[in-house]
Amino acid sequence: MRLPPLRLRMRSRSSLFIMLAAAALGLATLTGIGGAVERALEPLRFGLFDKAASGRTVVVEMDAASAAEIRRWPWPRGHYATVIDHLRRAGAASIVFDVDLSASSDPAEDARLAAALARSDGLVALPTFSQQASAGDRRHLDALPPAAFRDHAALVSVSVAPDTDGLVRSMPLATITAGTPRPSLSSYIAARQGVADESFPIDFSIDPATVPRLSFVAVEAGRFDPAAVRGRNVVIGATAIEMGDRYAASYRGVLPGVVIQALAAETLFAGVPGRGTGVLTLVVSLLLALPIVHARRVAAFAQRFVAGVAMLFAAVMAAQHLLLVHYPLATGLLVIASVAALCVARDIVRRFRAERLVDEPTGLPNQRAFLADAAEPGATVAVVQINNLETLSAVLGTDQLVQAILRAAERLRLASADDRVYRVRSHHLALLLPADQPVEDTMAALRAVLLEPVEVAGRKVDLAVVVGVSAADDLAGAALAAEAAVHDGVFWRRASGERDGLERAVSLMGELDAALGNGEIEVHYQPKLCLATDRIASVEALVRWRHPVRGFTPPDLFIPLAEQTDRIGPLTLHVLTTVLRDTSDWRARGHRVTAAVNISAKLLAAPDFIAAVDELLARSDVPGEALIFEVTESAAMSDHATAVATLNHYRERGIAVSMDDYGTGQSTLSYIRELPLNELKIDRSFVQHAHERSDDAALVRSTIELAHTLGLKVVAEGIEDAANLAFLKSIRCDYAQGYFISRPITVTALLVLLQGEAAAAA
Repeated sequence: MRLPPLRLRMRSRSSLFIMLAAAALGLATLTGIGGAVERALEPLRFGLFDKAASGRTVVVEMDAASAAEIRRWPWPRGHYATVIDHLRRAGAASIVFDVDLSASSDPAEDARLAAALARSDGLVALPTFSQQASAGDRRHLDALPPAAFRDHAALVSVSVAPDTDGLVRSMPLATITAGTPRPSLSSYIAARQGVADESFPIDFSIDPATVPRLSFVAVEAGRFDPAAVRGRNVVIGATAIEMGDRYAASYRGVLPGVVIQALAAETLFAGVPGRGTGVLTLVVSLLLALPIVHARRVAAFAQRFVAGVAMLFAAVMAAQHLLLVHYPLATGLLVIASVAALCVARDIVRRFRAERLVDEPTGLPNQRAFLADAAEPGATVAVVQINNLETLSAVLGTDQLVQAILRAAERLRLASADDRVYRVRSHHLALLLPADQPVEDTMAALRAVLLEPVEVAGRKVDLAVVVGVSAADDLAGAALAAEAAVHDGVFWRRASGERDGLERAVSLMGELDAALGNGEIEVHYQPKLCLATDRIASVEALVRWRHPVRGFTPPDLFIPLAEQTDRIGPLTLHVLTTVLRDTSDWRARGHRVTAAVNISAKLLAAPDFIAAVDELLARSDVPGEALIFEVTESAAMSDHATAVATLNHYRERGIAVSMDDYGTGQSTLSYIRELPLNELKIDRSFVQHAHERSDDAALVRSTIELAHTLGLKVVAEGIEDAANLAFLKSIRCDYAQGYFISRPITVTALLVLLQGEAAAAA
């Protein structure tokens, strides 16, 4: 379907909003908000690229076995001297200590170590570090080896600085101790240069278990293969738990400090890793997210989302492991995820809006969609009214009726060269007419295609249609013009602008609520004569409105309007309340006359109304047997199952059910048999000439015989002369109603009539 410019602009604006919102979120993550997500993604950074150490660094570990054998702490420094000599003779490329040697110890032991350092001739590096003076003191103290050790050894920094969450993720390239820049242990081993306090991320994809290790006491005793250290860098440090030099490392858990130093050195062998700017990640992720915003199908959306995440991850990992640049992954993933989430929210809103803009049975755009699309100035609308929709519904059924409407919509598209056809009401289709074509020419084209039968399920179906034309902002006027076309017997009519009748109707409905409270709505009663006894046995309650300004307002004017505006429920409850009061009064006077109340078709399926009726009956002293509820054939047929259930509910309360206007609808014998009826009321159009016309007489006679066979009473309406009444008596009709019996009268006049009958019978 071609989208109007307004919807295209709304779609473009929503896409722009999504991208801007995602960019804002990405910028927010760069300020630190995304840190938690970044930390959560670290297992992906390293775990998917697990690799072994190069073997160029060997750890001589001061392990539990060594601690158990030496049994002193601090260890006498002669042990270190012996290990240095063995490693030097084995051909180690360098020997680096990650052991605190800053304090003086036994002079003899210090002398042994100093001598070994002198023999190594610069092969050994000793640690320096900085530490906080005390818990409450913010000063830092520098720790260096004794001066006697420095002449023949390099000094390296072994400081480790965990992040705020306690995990070690990076290592400095150099630090300053005692006012002098010192290379870190790892940069010394890897021969990398750097600025003091500049750090680099450690590559924790290197498996710590693959770093070669030798036990300290084994090296001291000479129990090792010299080839294991020849040409390699040796790091000496504590791994025994009781020595406490352990840190929580990202992804790898708790590791000894010396192992972390070895992993840092292994990282630098490949080059010095850097940290890329998050802005580049943000830009790349926005570019990768852009196709997601424009995806129109769920499958394409999912594919583009997965592809965007995969491409971003691949790019970041390639930069990390090939280019040695660590870009923030969380920023990009959050951007893509936020774009996807916002797109899902947008599509949910669109779907909700689309459902509000679509006629559910046919899938055509509805009146809301029309009002949204018909904003072009000077546009003209045509409303196509299907006059025989109810007949088609009874013949075709719901599914085939929908197909017939869709066939009509297809023809409208072809004839008007516009694919926008709307179902604005159940029997109204609307379309915007082309501005560059005279309306008369378009109507001729529509007439040619709409008067041809449509094919539904293999049968030809005629659609009785008329067309009303008006300005696009006057849909109601076009609908009224279509009604005028029906009245005039023409195919189409242009709106004339006459709205007086409509305005009066709207005004009337606005006053009905007040009329109910002001006592303007009255109930009159039309008697029903029992032909077997010649006495009034029942009455029909009829509503009357005496308007203080307009005077008497005909029921056939305001009752249909009350049904259309959902005011028929309060109006009927007002009538029923009055009937219950009046019935209670005349029953107290000894008149056993039943009262009939008309129930609209809409109210048979209105739970609130049914509950209100039950409440009125419960509060009244009038038994259900004193009431009759009259329904029309159309009411019983519009929703048969609901009608049966509701009428059975009333029958259970003792209320009789009468079918009004029998013969004017399309009821079948099966309907009459299935409905819980007590009586039929034959419409006046069949009764008033039945004593003169043989066809009407046959119809009335057969209806009475059928009703009696089914155990139903029969009321004949429209009795206006004695001959008609005599005929009805002769064919055993049960009740007669009409002006010849009595016009509708007030309750006061009815009581006078009933008392007169009672006096005559006494």
